[in-house]
Amino acid sequence: MASSAIGMVIMVMMVCSSCINASTLSVNYYKHTCPRVESIVAGAVHKATLNDKTVPSALLRMHFHDCFIRGCDGSVLLKSKGKNKAEKDGPANISLHAFYVIENAKKALEAICPGVVSCADILALAARDAVTLSGGPSWEVPKGRKDGRISKAAETRQLPAPTFNISQLQQSFSQRGLSLQDLVALSGGHTLGFAHCSSFQNRIHKFSSKQSIDPSLNPSFANTLQSKCHINNKVKNAGSPLDSSATYFDNAYYKLLLQGKSILSSDQALLTHPTTKALVSKYAHSQLEFERAFVKSMIKMSSITNGGQEIRLQCNLVR
Repeated sequence: MASSAIGMVIMVMMVCSSCINASTLSVNYYKHTCPRVESIVAGAVHKATLNDKTVPSALLRMHFHDCFIRGCDGSVLLKSKGKNKAEKDGPANISLHAFYVIENAKKALEAICPGVVSCADILALAARDAVTLSGGPSWEVPKGRKDGRISKAAETRQLPAPTFNISQLQQSFSQRGLSLQDLVALSGGHTLGFAHCSSFQNRIHKFSSKQSIDPSLNPSFANTLQSKCHINNKVKNAGSPLDSSATYFDNAYYKLLLQGKSILSSDQALLTHPTTKALVSKYAHSQLEFERAFVKSMIKMSSITNGGQEIRLQCNLVR
């Protein structure tokens, strides 16, 4: 649906900080070694989602955060050990959750095809299933990633911040071989997202020395955000959904962005560049165009790798 590359072997050769080696992935990678891999992962995601509607957004965000640090190698799944503080305990990842979904899928896969499926592949599949279960598109996920052995909390500083402007966003994405088109399409993943107050306090309190609220925000919407996030907010989980239909994968994110109802500075930044602004408008007017672009960019991002080294037996521990 989204790309002629779907359904065939995909080779990604990029020059970027995350991509040391080219990666050759195939949608049929487990055809003979673990043919039930996709149904088992989908089952784990579906079961978890029935009990917790935030699981899809958590898995999509987890995959994004994994791929932007050392490529898509499952390093975000590793737990801290000894003196090493792992990615999941870095400031940008403290709010990540639903790791148990990946662990449950891994346990089920180890029972039928031990030592075959990487945790990195499970996460990539789970992110796709999260989108599909939320009413979004489906696509064939290229597989064959290996799991990395290194996970450092300090490296999460490389993740694009919610306060980034368009130049910072463009640099962050281009370092990983991703274009402005990928930036806008992947930002649409915020349709399933939630932002804690700390991520957008800069827009609703003391924006500048002359005004407390970011003038690009719709005034009534800004007031709503202020009511959820007081200037001295002490409520741990206070915040706001990133769009009005936070458990459904649609193009509402882009529509709200054009109405001055974006949550993050990095969302608003998409309207400050002619290319990205035009794409926001395009996706706001056509869910189909958004879905096509999102699938294409997800496959591209999911194929970033630095060449993992193993197949973990447990997703939170190196072998």
